[in-house]
Amino acid sequence: MSTLIALIVIAAVVILIVILGLVVFTARTARKVEAALPPRGKFMQVGSERIHYVDRGGAGPAIVMIHGLGGNLMHFTYALADELAGDFRVIIVDRPACGYSERPEGAPADLKAQAATLAKFMRALGLKQPLVVGHSLGGALSLAIALDHPDCAGALALIAPLTHVPDNVPDVLKGLIIHSPALRKVNAWTLATPLGIRRGAAALKEVFAPEPAPADFPIRAGGLLGLRPKAFCAASSDAVLAEYVLPNYVARYASLALPMGMLFGKGDRLLDYHAQGEAMKVVCPALDLELMEGGHMLPMTAPDRCAALIRRVAARQQEVARVA
Repeated sequence: MSTLIALIVIAAVVILIVILGLVVFTARTARKVEAALPPRGKFMQVGSERIHYVDRGGAGPAIVMIHGLGGNLMHFTYALADELAGDFRVIIVDRPACGYSERPEGAPADLKAQAATLAKFMRALGLKQPLVVGHSLGGALSLAIALDHPDCAGALALIAPLTHVPDNVPDVLKGLIIHSPALRKVNAWTLATPLGIRRGAAALKEVFAPEPAPADFPIRAGGLLGLRPKAFCAASSDAVLAEYVLPNYVARYASLALPMGMLFGKGDRLLDYHAQGEAMKVVCPALDLELMEGGHMLPMTAPDRCAALIRRVAARQQEVARVA
């Protein structure tokens, strides 16, 4: 019996050492990542949340750009923002709890809450019905803003957007589906970072397919920021909560009357263009839906096509404003 107890104690100590080692490794990795990729923009306190954003300025119409699941504002500064510079005031935001934006633990994190936060952010900047650009989950959030806060969205340009609850979760995202906040945090501080490093190349291949992932994605597009525990927790909560809130917005899509455009890649392996793009066109016949060859990460792989969509929607917005 004493031998068995000794073995149990030794096993417990080994497990504790492994867990502590994973926590230390995760903390060190997060510090190194943040040292290599410090904040690029400004900060604004919005209630209990702190929002990180880049404001490119400019005298043209305002555009607010919202990134997708597990992303950050550098997904837009990679190429697309430069395509629009000079003609628009480009404002790019880290969604609540993403990138360098901060959200208190336990604060509401669903689409409705994020829409309310970003609406307050836009009003604080003095924006009047800007054109809102949303990629992936940022598309769902853009739609939520337009429905809940119409003064904060004069038009929508949606790039490979999430518009309906998918029938299946893509394999590359299944690891994010953790419903327990406590278990999510444990995972974030132990396994998520080393697994993210080990599986990173394969995951990027799937996310960008059929195009190749850019070799400079980890640094130039801020991909390494996703290795931090806060990034995993934010992505996991976003992936879980969108499923519960999105149907309430889907039921209201037909009421949207603002100019809207959408660009979707027919080879997208994360979101199906039939179920997300064409389904939206059925509900909103006035939607300018453009399909192209390509995958999910169009802001980086096809910035020229994305910019053309945005310019088209902006022109339509100005035309509607003149008639009104």
